[in-house]
Amino acid sequence: MAVATTEHERVGALDAPGAPRSDAAPSRPLLSVRGLVTRFRTERGLVTPVNDVSFDLAAGETLALVGESGSGKSVTALSLLRLIPTPPGKIESGSITLEGEDLLALDDKGIRRIRGNKIGMIFQEPMTSLNPSMTVGMQVAEPLVLHHGMSWDKAIGRAVELFKEVRIPDAERRVHDYPHQFSGGMRQRVMIAMALACGPRLIIADEPTTALDVTVQAQVLDILKELTREVQSSLILITHDLGVVARYADRVAVMYAGRIVELAPARELYARPRHPYTLGLMASVPRLDTASHERLVPIEGQPPDLANPPAGCPFAPRCRYAMPRCTTERPPLEAAAPNHLKACFADVHA
Repeated sequence: MAVATTEHERVGALDAPGAPRSDAAPSRPLLSVRGLVTRFRTERGLVTPVNDVSFDLAAGETLALVGESGSGKSVTALSLLRLIPTPPGKIESGSITLEGEDLLALDDKGIRRIRGNKIGMIFQEPMTSLNPSMTVGMQVAEPLVLHHGMSWDKAIGRAVELFKEVRIPDAERRVHDYPHQFSGGMRQRVMIAMALACGPRLIIADEPTTALDVTVQAQVLDILKELTREVQSSLILITHDLGVVARYADRVAVMYAGRIVELAPARELYARPRHPYTLGLMASVPRLDTASHERLVPIEGQPPDLANPPAGCPFAPRCRYAMPRCTTERPPLEAAAPNHLKACFADVHA
């Protein structure tokens, strides 16, 4: 694979997982993000939690955004939906194209047409995302009324069907309950039903199982993956759990300090991680196939202060592979292998 001349071309050259490599022109991605920059003005100065982020997402594909807290994953998701509070935040530059439509060029009415209709969002904590004064059935039905012009009776009927699809027992009765009458796992199933209501082309799930126990996490993620596969929706799964990534993602984008530092098919990333930060993430996670006496290896140091970022590679102060140029130059995201991009000067192998 030839190295592209610009970072945007490098990202665009990354084939969808499993796609045959040929000289034929690749199909247009469902979602294309190029050079996305989102900044916030704070008392400490200008902070850039999303800094020149570019990636493509194919129809039906699951892309995982992975990284520590504060790496820019959630702000990236909010930027895609243009939910950045302005002020203090602002999308400074870049493009977000969904099925050929530039979302950053839309007015307020235009982006409201997209939210909940073409793009569904599942937030971290459903108790704060659901309206406590409305029944869950009405909340699932509302986007169908607003976007598809359904009557409330038909929309509630569709909500019952969606509740059955996400495996909420006694759906006909439970659509009339309120959020506080549901457990955390059931509330998250309500959020999935709401996100799927209008048959969106893209679903963004931001840490959808953070507050749930392990058994319920697996149930919720299995339902989400199964239903998105059935309707051929694409999925952006934001998580810090590498076990979740291994099981559910087709491709992985590893984020650090607001940038994507590695982007590859999930299997390739796990077999041959090529960025020191990715190696560190994997070394800090317990594994069942290693001896019980082996200690986990933490990533030393702290993420950089985004109000005062380092001049070169943001991971350099924590990196055992760092060389002098890493403190003054920012490595571009470029091809390390076919279908595998990394932003690192070092030749790193697991």
